[in-house]
Amino acid sequence: MKNLFLSLLTLVAFWNQSSAQEGIPVYFDYLADNYYLVYPSMAGISEGGKIRATARKQWFSVDEAPNLQTLNANFRLGDSNSGIGAIIFNDANGYHAQTGVKLTYAHHLKIGGDDRYLNQLSFGLSPTYLQSSLDESEFRSIDADPSIVGSKISQGYFNVDFGMSYNKMEFYSHFAILNLLESKRSLYRFGRTNPDDVPVIDNLRRYLVSMGYIFGRNEVQIEPSVLFQMTDFTREKTLDINAKIYKDVNFGRIWGGVSYRRSFDGAQFQTDGSFGEQRLQLFTPIIGANIKNFLVSYNYSYQSGDIRFDNGGFHQITLGYDFGQTERKYDCYCPAAQ
Repeated sequence: MKNLFLSLLTLVAFWNQSSAQEGIPVYFDYLADNYYLVYPSMAGISEGGKIRATARKQWFSVDEAPNLQTLNANFRLGDSNSGIGAIIFNDANGYHAQTGVKLTYAHHLKIGGDDRYLNQLSFGLSPTYLQSSLDESEFRSIDADPSIVGSKISQGYFNVDFGMSYNKMEFYSHFAILNLLESKRSLYRFGRTNPDDVPVIDNLRRYLVSMGYIFGRNEVQIEPSVLFQMTDFTREKTLDINAKIYKDVNFGRIWGGVSYRRSFDGAQFQTDGSFGEQRLQLFTPIIGANIKNFLVSYNYSYQSGDIRFDNGGFHQITLGYDFGQTERKYDCYCPAAQ
């Protein structure tokens, strides 16, 4: 019963972040030079290639707490204007879990300027296969409940992500539609006595828009950026406001920053006979270093507000490796494209 309660509460607590969606949740690992995880158009953006692995764990003191692991790689196809990439991921949340794979093709169009001037428009497409599961084998009821199958059920889904990016020297902007196709989310109808009692959700689309600029070309650079996301089915919206600072050192680069996420929509609650409304607010400091071709990063998210499941935060680690590019190609400070 405790684990069942945890599963339900987890879904409610993070409804603003993951409701009516399939695929990789958008957390803050994109700030660790990992924009390809969010935007297909960033596959092969640099002259060489990049590998990134992330691990996220929430509420270490709670059993069956949400956790996420991703592994992705992308690189440019030789001297062409094309890039390819692949992502595999596993996302577990109580009795719910999803695993999937994304394959990406991206094309990059140089708009103007010489070889050292970055002015590029990119398009990307990611076909995705995802397996979603719900383990009801431990659910118990004295009376037969037609809404419970009593075993582990699993359903597969196919969808497509589309993305666009524009990079001009230190400026960048991105747009993506995740889960573009109408793909029925039928997991909760599978094996039910009365499947028609469960609504069919076939709109899993999410829209993402972000932009940023990097100031400074000496040893220290500052990068403000924003990311807006909206879930089409529920119309829920969140905004990330980010700031990072970079410093070049002998072995590479060190950097740090902070992100603030706030939802536009609030959840109502009642306490001591009075009603209130609380919006999702996450504060996320992030630190990292580029050591020669390697990258390591850590971020910690703290949820503020009166209603929280646990006082602990959300920990995430990113490890990376860059290859195939020995020097900066462009006369700009633009880490994602170098």
